[in-house]
Amino acid sequence: MDPSHDSSIARPNGSPLTNDKGWDGKLRVNRQVVLSNPEALSDPEYSDSDDVLPGEQIGADEDLLDDYDTEAEDIDLVHCRITSIPALKLEKFCKVEKLCLRQNEISHIEFPNNIAETLQDLDLYDNLIGHIKGLDGFHGLTSLDLSFNKIKHIKNVSHLTNLTDLYFVQNRIQHIENLDGLKNLRNLELAANRIKEIDNLSSLIALEELWLGKNKITSIATLPHFPVLKILSLPSNRLNNLPSSLPLPLLEELYISHNVITALPPFDSLPKLRVLDISSNQISKLENLGSFQELEEFWASSNLLDSFEDLEKELGNKKNLETVYLEGNPLMKTAGVSYRTKVKLALPQVKQIDASECPPLAP
Repeated sequence: MDPSHDSSIARPNGSPLTNDKGWDGKLRVNRQVVLSNPEALSDPEYSDSDDVLPGEQIGADEDLLDDYDTEAEDIDLVHCRITSIPALKLEKFCKVEKLCLRQNEISHIEFPNNIAETLQDLDLYDNLIGHIKGLDGFHGLTSLDLSFNKIKHIKNVSHLTNLTDLYFVQNRIQHIENLDGLKNLRNLELAANRIKEIDNLSSLIALEELWLGKNKITSIATLPHFPVLKILSLPSNRLNNLPSSLPLPLLEELYISHNVITALPPFDSLPKLRVLDISSNQISKLENLGSFQELEEFWASSNLLDSFEDLEKELGNKKNLETVYLEGNPLMKTAGVSYRTKVKLALPQVKQIDASECPPLAP
């Protein structure tokens, strides 16, 4: 070892080794601690498992509203790096009905009382919100978007009885809860969370759309009676079977792609179904589709279907059927270049096969 690089070796006179400018070869950096999640000090329920680097903060966010009239009804501040709602000084706006604060760095919901009195549409998509608080006075709210935040528990929203649209996409929610009282809710989006069971939804009698894709749901047997539900979306879950009876008399669209379903049951309760998506499952036989007389679109790509005869038997009599997706099945591979022709012969009424329109067969 070169002794000039070892500061533990002293000179004969006892002084440490240094260069002619007095540097001993060590880089000294002052140690500093920066708390990137100061909310942890003020909120006992706070937890954050992600390593998030703090962005640049804007000290006086009220400058962003200089161009808005105090009687403005619509305020849109997207991707402005806002960190504090109080810093916006919203007190001066007395007629705001729609407020969009998407893609900012807001961690707390804190609004002045006058905003709560008039607001109907609140969009806080893609922020840093961990807990739902501060909405006590928002009784006129009809739409609330808290998607792409850090929310683990649904709470403090059941008093918002005028809500028609509620969005919790891409959060950390494990349980559906505390939605009682939302009698007017029409659309509920809970996709991309950590939900395992469908429960606590029976009070939502006005629900028309339920979006639960990309969760951990293994069964829909607990699905309650939804008298007016029209869209049910459950792609990318862990479903391996379906119940033969679903209490959804007005359902029009059912999306169950990217699961592990192996067979279709004899459905007996979906007379209004127009769109059925069973793509990317493990279904080997096309069957039990006889009751879907209103079917317009059938998506079944990337399964194990191998019979054109079954295709004709199950779908040939569906007069409204216009679109079918069957690519990625064994029947496509075995038919080769005649695949589209065989599909058209089995289903002469369709106008689109996979992503391409198909002309009528020559007489």
